[in-house]
Amino acid sequence: MTKVVVSSVFAIMIAVLMNGPAQAQGGSGAAFEKRNFSYNEWSKGRFSEVVTVTNPGKFIFVAGIGPEQEGDGKIVFAGDFIAQCRFAFQKIKKYLGMHGATISDIVKMTVYMTDIRYFTSSEWGKCRGEAFGGAPVPTSTLVNVSQLAWPHMMVEIDVMAVLAK
Repeated sequence: MTKVVVSSVFAIMIAVLMNGPAQAQGGSGAAFEKRNFSYNEWSKGRFSEVVTVTNPGKFIFVAGIGPEQEGDGKIVFAGDFIAQCRFAFQKIKKYLGMHGATISDIVKMTVYMTDIRYFTSSEWGKCRGEAFGGAPVPTSTLVNVSQLAWPHMMVEIDVMAVLAK
């Protein structure tokens, strides 16, 4: 019984994601729209509190990306948070591009860092600002963790992007 209920819930969620917004917005002719909202002064420029997507076409989920070197997975820039962060965003941009997306298409970002001082010292803000430039900053969650997957990793970022149909 539980498996049937869970499967039904997932089927409904998928149907809503694929069809719901188009029906709720007046049919399949409605245009794709992504909007970012920040309702509080303190959050403006830091992150969007809400991102809405109407009539999505393609969801892109990028796994946690950090300072792993392509090829051998070796951690690069040990001890340098900014360099690791820049490297992670460089890879994220590359992977999004391989699927027709850009940093502007990101709607959700989760950031894991091993020392909250990178956030409070503004290193994170500097790195993120460089990565996003003038693009809207997506909704985001920052998590301070004691350790990441590999020794010497200081940051890991995963994102979800949405493209028009």
